[in-house]
Amino acid sequence: MAPQESAPSAAETESGFSRRTVLKGIGFGAAGIAAAPVLAACTGGSKPSSGGGGGGGAASKSVTVGSGSSDDVPKRAYQAVFDAFKAQSGDTVKVNTVPHNDFQNNINSYLQGSPDDVFTWFAGYRMRYYAGKSLVAPVDDVWDSIGSNFSDALKQASTGDDGKKYFVPNYNYPWGYFYRKSLWASKGYQVPKTFDELKTLCAQMKKDGLIPIGFADKDGWPAMGTFDYINMRTNGYQFHVDLCAHKESWDQQKVKDVFDNWKALLPFQDPSALGATWQEAAQNLGKQKSGMYLLGSFVTQQFTDKKVLADIDFFPFPAMAVEGQDSVEAPIDGLMLTKKAANNQAAKDLLKFMGSGKGQDAYASIDTSNLQTAKDADTSKFNALNKKSAEIIANAKHISQFFDRDALPAMANNVMIPALQKFIKDGSIDTKNLEAQAKSLYAAQ
Repeated sequence: MAPQESAPSAAETESGFSRRTVLKGIGFGAAGIAAAPVLAACTGGSKPSSGGGGGGGAASKSVTVGSGSSDDVPKRAYQAVFDAFKAQSGDTVKVNTVPHNDFQNNINSYLQGSPDDVFTWFAGYRMRYYAGKSLVAPVDDVWDSIGSNFSDALKQASTGDDGKKYFVPNYNYPWGYFYRKSLWASKGYQVPKTFDELKTLCAQMKKDGLIPIGFADKDGWPAMGTFDYINMRTNGYQFHVDLCAHKESWDQQKVKDVFDNWKALLPFQDPSALGATWQEAAQNLGKQKSGMYLLGSFVTQQFTDKKVLADIDFFPFPAMAVEGQDSVEAPIDGLMLTKKAANNQAAKDLLKFMGSGKGQDAYASIDTSNLQTAKDADTSKFNALNKKSAEIIANAKHISQFFDRDALPAMANNVMIPALQKFIKDGSIDTKNLEAQAKSLYAAQ
């Protein structure tokens, strides 16, 4: 899935630990800590090696990769990258794949234990956080080779607070409302441009016997996408960034306005959302049980029937009060280097390969739901959905990284997940409590 997003528990935060997610959650806590040995046990890094990674020189070198890409499509896509890398360099790659949520929820313990050489991760605050804790290695020498292959925005997204590069992008993907074209055509539905039009459409879908908005939040993170979009559409992109950084208070009318606007959609969201995973909600969309579904383009990984996949389209979150549709959620996923592999040339060569069109094309040969980020990647095989996604991202004035990537891990994990799940359940939100917890957590950093 391209999601990839979580954070730490209060105990971990106090001890200097932390982590992030798209996933459920991000949840550390007793369960997360107990699961940590499982993650550590399945990893075993390779010894640092010297020498280049290109071509068949002396003895082949090895790289271990810790991966949270456990769903079938991204798992096979990354394997295609590693196979292509081995064919080019002669270096071997051993992949330790861990269930997505487990990997993200235990990332802090993983990085402090016996991590692999390279691991799958995300750009944004979560990348900078672990770089600031010195749990990962800078890769400026890798960027000396691949820097010209990326836009300034991607370079910035890969840079830590100290100015060093810590991340190599693979792909990004937009969030929007996905739907089946044939269903909409049969019902005469039109793409809504405004929030009022969205609400009117939802009401009609409900009359037609559909679940208007497919929704799933069993894992905790998906609801953040709805919060981010309503917040940016209500208050603007800069407010989103400042709120995530706690430069704005949670206990103010602007935040209350976000939840008031969201309340208008609650009657149209899937009532079983808190017990469903994003994959299950995606299947409901494919089966035409729901009219639309707000998620990242990785949702299309669930549509293995080519006819269904060709029937999928999407539209950006409709305009509301402030900024029209200027901002787009388009998280960036890729690879990072662990601190223990700082001198492993084979690991760095793998990162260089990931930063090339050849490497990203290998990934895209399996997973067509995401967009390559390298300038020399082959986009000639983009389908209509890919082209539309790329165009929307290219035309966006602002690109957000998703709440659990843009905010403090503990705020996303320990505060927002339970708060949003309670809101989805009964429509209530305590902004004073959100602010009190945010003040405490951010002050501890």
